[in-house]
Amino acid sequence: MTQWDIKPPGYENVTAEQAKLSGMFPLPGAPRQQQVDPSKLQALVNQPTGSANNTALKPTNARQSKRLVVHNLPPMSTEEGVMAFFNLQLNGLNVIESTDPCVLCQLSQEGNFALLEFRHPSEATVALAFDGISMEADDASNATGGLKISRPKDYIVPAIADEAPYEPGVISRIVADTPHKISIANLPPYLTEEQVQELLVSFGELKALVLVKDSHTEESRGVAFCEFVDPSVTDIAIQGLNGMSIGDKALKVVKASIGITQVSGVEMGVNAMSMLAGTTAIGDFDESKVLQLLNMVTPDELMDNDDYEEILEDVQEECSKFGNIVAIKIPRPTGGSRQSAGVGKIYVKYDSAASTKKALQALAGRKFADRTVVTTFFPEENFDVGAW
Repeated sequence: MTQWDIKPPGYENVTAEQAKLSGMFPLPGAPRQQQVDPSKLQALVNQPTGSANNTALKPTNARQSKRLVVHNLPPMSTEEGVMAFFNLQLNGLNVIESTDPCVLCQLSQEGNFALLEFRHPSEATVALAFDGISMEADDASNATGGLKISRPKDYIVPAIADEAPYEPGVISRIVADTPHKISIANLPPYLTEEQVQELLVSFGELKALVLVKDSHTEESRGVAFCEFVDPSVTDIAIQGLNGMSIGDKALKVVKASIGITQVSGVEMGVNAMSMLAGTTAIGDFDESKVLQLLNMVTPDELMDNDDYEEILEDVQEECSKFGNIVAIKIPRPTGGSRQSAGVGKIYVKYDSAASTKKALQALAGRKFADRTVVTTFFPEENFDVGAW
């Protein structure tokens, strides 16, 4: 009714970033530049900068797509030990692009879970398929139940890739991360790729299939990824295969990319807001105990110790009105760089999600140092390990 989402005449095919370049839409208070003929903006649409912006905002380029959360770690686990274990499992596999793909491990203070980061999103997807693997000797694995591996709560499922065209009758050996990618674990190691294919084609025509094997020995790791030509087959195949007994093993079949789903028909990457508008939350992501405050502080303010302490006291005083605060974290610039992770954001952890929600609603839109405060929830596991 307010028409806030209707593009002005002549700007229908122009991204927000390109419209800013026209000078027609300055920030409040700034002088408007000379009016530009909208027809001339067509040249901007074809500029390579536009496509670069789109690429940069693809969810597959986000750090969360390269991260996994690992629970049920053995006692006395170290960051180096967990990282070495995952690199040992992944190195040399036919679906891994690099050597030592696990590049970062951040262990929580209690040591009960870790946040891992990989070089590529596809490598995180492969590691996710090893959910249930044990870091201990086989005789101890029954007691602990193995590792519990999952995506971060703010992981966004990638859009369907257009760059991999399907050739009828040809089954690709590259299974890209899409909403329809299926992960099949617990396959008996003696099954060949042809036998796995026979099992799957009974549900429908395959678009892509790969059996995860050691590149040197050709030995199967008991994991496969596939995608069907007809997306409607995906859920049917998962229901039919999950739990199926083959030999002495029960198959574990799930969607390889599970997380916040993009709404179909929304093009990602037009601008930063479209990425948020094109998602729907699944599960209890909103039930976080951590509040993230944006647009409150600048790197320069955080570099001065007195200013930092004053900001910390102000936040503590105001936020404590909504519940008991467990911890406040305000990342500061390090090593002379003002672009350090999390700088410019404030994180407040409450003892209950209800307090966080109360604070989120009350503080949104407030003014702090003449800036309008923006509030969002933030995943607890990221807060605990300082993964901004």
